[in-house]
Amino acid sequence: MKLRFLVLPLIAALLAGCGFHLRGALNLPAHLGPVRVVAADRYSPLGDLLAQGLRRAGAQAATAADGEQVATLQIVSEHWADTPISHDPNGRAQEYMLRYAVVFSLKRADGGVAVPQQAVELSRDYLTPVLDSVGRLSERERLVQELQREMATAILRRTDAVTSSAGDIVQ
Repeated sequence: MKLRFLVLPLIAALLAGCGFHLRGALNLPAHLGPVRVVAADRYSPLGDLLAQGLRRAGAQAATAADGEQVATLQIVSEHWADTPISHDPNGRAQEYMLRYAVVFSLKRADGGVAVPQQAVELSRDYLTPVLDSVGRLSERERLVQELQREMATAILRRTDAVTSSAGDIVQ
């Protein structure tokens, strides 16, 4: 029993000493002002997810009254690809890699670049047995939704990292 009381503080001390710490909340620069999300496809769920994430981070959503003097998070392009990575003995694809690539940038209200244009790519593998094609289609749809949520998080994290490390001054 005494050993347990000695091991717990030891583990806590080791974790504290290794440099591990939880990722903090997303913090955008206060002087960024209202932010508008512009997606290449106006019906893309990614634009909505980014707008929601920005609001949760404390960013003010741009309105029509703000005009053109707003910061703009622009989704330049979104690309999806299904690549077969394994086949059954009959030559039919059984396993696929679902890839999602997005190119984005963030411009300040004055037209300066806050986050230079960059690409983020995510991928997941999934199986599609020929006998169970209906159930696997829903698995792919769930993967698409999961990748969109992860992409929004990745873009917001990159935005936070660039604007906080560079002080929002990228020429």
